[in-house]
Amino acid sequence: MGIPTEEKPVLEGRTLYVPRMSYVGARLFAAAFRSVGIEAREVEPSDDRTLDLGGLYSSGEECYPQKVTIGDFLRIIHSDSFDRRTVAFFMPIAEGPCRFGQYAPYIRQVLDEMGYDDIPVISPNSKNSYDGVGDCGADLMRRVWRAIVVADALHKCLLKTRPYETVPGDAEETYEQAITIVEKVLENRELNGRQRLRALVEALTTSRDLFRNVPARYNKDRLLIGVVGEIFCRLNTFSNYDAVKRIEAHGGEAWLSDLCEWVWYTNWSQKFLLVRDGKRVSLKMLKAFLKNKIQAADEHALLTPFAEDFRGYEEPHDVFRDVLTPAWPYLPADSALGEMVLTVGKSIYLQRKGADAIIDISPFSCMNGIVTEAVHPAVSGDHGNIPIRNFYFDASSSNMERDLDIFMELAGAYNKSKTIPRSYPAYFGD
Repeated sequence: MGIPTEEKPVLEGRTLYVPRMSYVGARLFAAAFRSVGIEAREVEPSDDRTLDLGGLYSSGEECYPQKVTIGDFLRIIHSDSFDRRTVAFFMPIAEGPCRFGQYAPYIRQVLDEMGYDDIPVISPNSKNSYDGVGDCGADLMRRVWRAIVVADALHKCLLKTRPYETVPGDAEETYEQAITIVEKVLENRELNGRQRLRALVEALTTSRDLFRNVPARYNKDRLLIGVVGEIFCRLNTFSNYDAVKRIEAHGGEAWLSDLCEWVWYTNWSQKFLLVRDGKRVSLKMLKAFLKNKIQAADEHALLTPFAEDFRGYEEPHDVFRDVLTPAWPYLPADSALGEMVLTVGKSIYLQRKGADAIIDISPFSCMNGIVTEAVHPAVSGDHGNIPIRNFYFDASSSNMERDLDIFMELAGAYNKSKTIPRSYPAYFGD
């Protein structure tokens, strides 16, 4: 179900729990919902209880993120303070081969079997670029989009600062301060659209300055490691055993593929499907075009404070031109769907931005990971033999623990021979 206006009472008196795909993303996503009067919050950090409960309601053949998400929701149901009348769960759906599309229906099935058929599961989908969310309040979708952009920007600030901090923990402390600053703006119900955008830009400018003031020793010795792959597993630190911190501990700096790229991809996919269905000239196409323009304008405004700081860290400007087109010879986006296309295209994009290696993170048995692993040798061979490595994760182990040392040595060798240099912000110096 989406969140159509006539069904809004289903959430009255309830807290909508948002999965922690990424910490900052879930927290700010929930703040956007609160701004339209829907009480929402991110689920608590996952723990062993998550896996215990998730394991009770999965056969072992489902992908790891499903066990984590359903386990987190079941922790709420099994908590001492649980009241079935005050809970709702948010779980979007994606089209394509990924099993993510089955999470929400399966969660619904489990809740029904447990006797909780009255607990709502709110499930917008990617086929219409999540337009269903926008029916609850005239501009909720726009507020959610701004939350996603802001979350990605703050996370990028963390990842480009933490490897260089001189006092361990300073960057993460600043990160928490920045999240709190923008969260207060996002959840404010009194601001109109223009006021909200202006306040967000001011909050992001303050956040930028906080990160600039983190004591750090920036040097050009660290290897830049692009991190791509299955969206939940690469962003959820519990699922990937803090993979980014492992990369940093091995002398690297991670460029983590963000959440915005998925939204841009679903926007492109929506328009592609409309053209395919003979609706190139239609009201739906006009709405899709206008939404794309508005989202691009919001993103540009929100990222303006970071123009200098994100030099060399620019995300793709046009997902079709910069990501899908480079991937086309290996996985054409008109037939291959979802994260596998983005993973291959973003790998090429990052190589062209001067990355020293690419890590592809996926749950064990993930179809997207299996397909991209088959394609990566050709991609690497066509792009300077940049090292590309799949790392798989499940509830008990990962091959990253075993192989990261060797992989970072390969990245170092590539760094010495690569022909595409990396660009740096001015604060790196000579």
